[in-house]
Amino acid sequence: MNFKFGLPLNFNKWLDDNSHLLKPPVGNQQIWQNSDYMVTVVGGPNKRTDFHDDPVEEFFYQFKGEAHVLVWDRGQYEKVHLREGDIWLMAPHVIHSPQRPNPGSLCLVIEHKRPKEKHDALQWSCACCGTLIKRYEMSLQSIVKDLPPVYEQFYATTTEERTCPNCQTVHPGREYVEWHKTLYENFKHLE
Repeated sequence: MNFKFGLPLNFNKWLDDNSHLLKPPVGNQQIWQNSDYMVTVVGGPNKRTDFHDDPVEEFFYQFKGEAHVLVWDRGQYEKVHLREGDIWLMAPHVIHSPQRPNPGSLCLVIEHKRPKEKHDALQWSCACCGTLIKRYEMSLQSIVKDLPPVYEQFYATTTEERTCPNCQTVHPGREYVEWHKTLYENFKHLE
């Protein structure tokens, strides 16, 4: 028999062995490499203000604790709650930002490996009005390794580059607490 990905693994043991790798800003770790699926565990807390534009569907299974996903849709921010035990299948190109404020929360995320012609993007938007500030497109090969350099690229931008062209609010870059505070002050329906 050919077991390309090995025999069944004990998921709880995998979690114990890899929990130290679930660190901000995203807190993710991929289980199998070189598969047609990216099977990833994402842990909380995370520290992010970016939004992901994924060209493929994403399946979420929130198996421990709670989380929520901020979504930019029809000109406003929305919030999708993921309570323990919830599953959710998200369509391609939903502009989203998974938020895991609770330490110890865990989510299994499954998505297809990207075809070469399809690109992912990370983008940062204004917390006051939602205007796009910066967007980076990439050919995503590793969900774990390819994202952190893009975060660092955004964090290295100047204040001028992080200034909203619509309302002149400056995106705080790495200061995620400040960005979220501003977001909730301006979009009360998210609370």
